[in-house]
Amino acid sequence: MMRNDEIVTVISINDCFFILVCCMIVEYYKSNLEGFFLDMFEGLSQKIVGKKIKIVFPEGLEPRILGAVVRLKAEDLVEPIVIGNVDAVKEAAKGRGFRLSGIQIIDPADYAELDEMVASFVARRNGKVTEEQARKLLLDENYFGTMMVHMGLADGLVSGAVHSTGDTVRPALQIIKTKPGVSRTSGAFIMLRGTERFLFADCAININPNAQELAEIAVESAKTAEMFEIQPNVALMSFSTKGSAASPEVDKVVEATRIAKELAPQYNIDGELQFDAAFSEVVAKQKAPGSTVAGQAKVFIFPEIQSGNIGYKIAQRFGGFEAVGPILQGLNKPISDLSRGCNEEDVYKTAIITANQTLLD
Repeated sequence: MMRNDEIVTVISINDCFFILVCCMIVEYYKSNLEGFFLDMFEGLSQKIVGKKIKIVFPEGLEPRILGAVVRLKAEDLVEPIVIGNVDAVKEAAKGRGFRLSGIQIIDPADYAELDEMVASFVARRNGKVTEEQARKLLLDENYFGTMMVHMGLADGLVSGAVHSTGDTVRPALQIIKTKPGVSRTSGAFIMLRGTERFLFADCAININPNAQELAEIAVESAKTAEMFEIQPNVALMSFSTKGSAASPEVDKVVEATRIAKELAPQYNIDGELQFDAAFSEVVAKQKAPGSTVAGQAKVFIFPEIQSGNIGYKIAQRFGGFEAVGPILQGLNKPISDLSRGCNEEDVYKTAIITANQTLLD
């Protein structure tokens, strides 16, 4: 019979062994996930290094922006343009120990070509604003930066570390507008776990897209997926699989699938599919045996924003996935919206994604 002290010793050894194994598993998972992130962004970085893609950063006084800008410039990944009062930007950088050597800083209030920009803005807005109103709006860093992109003075824009989503997206919708054949911009998330990589859309922008809009979201998401080297097997999701239920909501997804296939026959697109049929090969054989996407889906298109937003957050919280995004899709030129809770690394990675978007079309 064991003495109490012997029992305590045995339990302590077992507990220590268990904790050690758990720690090893966690570290293995972390190293694999971190390595995967590094591999993905290393690949994206290699596509843009040395190309001098011009990305404008309207929030020039923000330390998180300045830190990322200095790093991007040093690594020759983008040619950053910082918006703000020149002296104030330099002072903000100096206070953080950043050297802005070789980085262009533009103050809208002192911009030599402002008259030309005002005229271009009035024309772009089709007379909806006067010259006086345009001049006032262009003193706003986001409007100014967006006009730089429109006029070809920059290739893309990254903002939102300080400003709201509305402050970032509103000028883009008014000035950059959507691509020909695309009626709405949309928001996609890249979902990462270990070596798994998926795309979810639209989880951020459109509340209840119609069939045409949903089809466009599917096609734009396929293009975004290719940028991240995700196989563009696109599933338009529903609570029905191949006619298992009947409702106007199902009809919308069926019609969206038909339109998407017509818009982009080069992509492997199918619907309507329930999530289990889209994701699981076993379920796919039972529910959709003739589908080329079922059981192989990598791009998941949600029928409306409620299911999309809930879906990606369930994957985050229950499934342990990392969510990269939202990545804005469908604009004529890339505009990226940061979270106000972002860190310097988020800004850096978003700029890399934005630069890669300039290579898509």
